[in-house]
Amino acid sequence: MTAATLTPKIVGQAEKHHTEVLARALSGTTVDEKQWIPLNQAMAAGGPVDRAGHAARVAAMTRWPVTAVDAALAALIDGGLARELPGGRVEVTDAGRALAARVRTESGRVVDRAYGAVSPEDLATAARVLTAITARMAAELAEG
Repeated sequence: MTAATLTPKIVGQAEKHHTEVLARALSGTTVDEKQWIPLNQAMAAGGPVDRAGHAARVAAMTRWPVTAVDAALAALIDGGLARELPGGRVEVTDAGRALAARVRTESGRVVDRAYGAVSPEDLATAARVLTAITARMAAELAEG
């Protein structure tokens, strides 16, 4: 029997499945993936974030244009899930936190079962490998 090896196909399939789990959890809301990620990252910051800096960080993380991330932030603000503060800062509202909690609970059920089927040691190895591959690809993309 041939041992499996990590390939772009395997990584891509995993990413597509993660995206579908998120899409299902977001269905019935006004939020899509492009809005979810800035919302979730703002929540992770634990308080108000500088809007421009936040948009730049999310854009770098997702490889989306900064303008697309800023448009997503505007949609979150318009939808009452975030609010703009003085000084160009943005914070998640109570409604945004409630939505995030619901989405995390719903998607977490599936993700927890999937990741729970893998040993902690294998998950740690996978994290190191994917982090190294991502860093190398980011460096390659930055070069040209």
